[in-house]
Amino acid sequence: MTIDNAAFEGYRRSPNQKTNLPRLFFGTAIVVAFWMAMTALVLFAGTYVYIVWGLPGPSTGRYMQDFLASPVGILSALTSFAGIWIGLWVAMRFVHGEPLSALFGVTRRIARGDFLKGLVAVLITSLFSEVLLYWMQPEILRGPIAMSSWLLSLIPILLLAFLQTSSEEILFRGYLLRGLAYRFKSPLVWAVLPGMLFTSLHWDSASTFAINASVFISIGIFALLLTLLVYVTGNLGAGFGAHLGNNLTGFLLISHQEGYNGFALLNAKPLEGPGWTNWDAALIAAIGTVSTLLTMLLLLHRRSPLRVGTNSESLF
Repeated sequence: MTIDNAAFEGYRRSPNQKTNLPRLFFGTAIVVAFWMAMTALVLFAGTYVYIVWGLPGPSTGRYMQDFLASPVGILSALTSFAGIWIGLWVAMRFVHGEPLSALFGVTRRIARGDFLKGLVAVLITSLFSEVLLYWMQPEILRGPIAMSSWLLSLIPILLLAFLQTSSEEILFRGYLLRGLAYRFKSPLVWAVLPGMLFTSLHWDSASTFAINASVFISIGIFALLLTLLVYVTGNLGAGFGAHLGNNLTGFLLISHQEGYNGFALLNAKPLEGPGWTNWDAALIAAIGTVSTLLTMLLLLHRRSPLRVGTNSESLF
């Protein structure tokens, strides 16, 4: 594979002179503040409605946890990521003096072709990894959701999952990566630092250290792939699609987390549950790594029909 960085060079040079480190830190603080405010609003207002209206879901006496584990709680939690979009609009408009669309790419539009290719590629490799995970741990049960309810939830989950994944991409692979790349040439700064921040958000205190380490490796390598897609295309389109495909698999098909299994057709053994060995954790990390490498081949190999960066019409 040969990688031409011309598109990325155009992207990294696109910020105006107001993009310096103090403004980048201040803008990030604004985004985090809006994100936390939206999260608090969703948690407290949602829990109140859950209790008062007696919405369907678990009833263990831990009201906020019960709300978050309920179907309406899962959907509500995804809406909290709107705070990132709002915060980025405020930061770009009033701190940097640029439109939000400047983060999408050099063309200021999301590449539709790359978005679809990223989505399809990750759906393919996610199914491949699920086969390997089933071979390793065949404890998969049918989820409690009825097929009719699952079909009705497809559109809401699709839209809210896109809200979540796109907000993370535009923050970590857009705002932070673009701003740091404008000031620093070294990828150890503009690629590794946002990737480490993104990966650190996936720490789960309910999981063992070995499982957390395996998840960190898998997500860290996936984050590097998402960064590489921006490097190749100078656009967030492929990352939007790849990230969405990854999360849709867990939300709708096979869930590996108890907190997000309300809409999944199948529920696998939860990663935060007991019974996982260090060998299991190593295999999970290996499967995640292989899956990401296969995704990289599908999206970057010059003979792949899913190669990104070519014929990428705008999505927005």
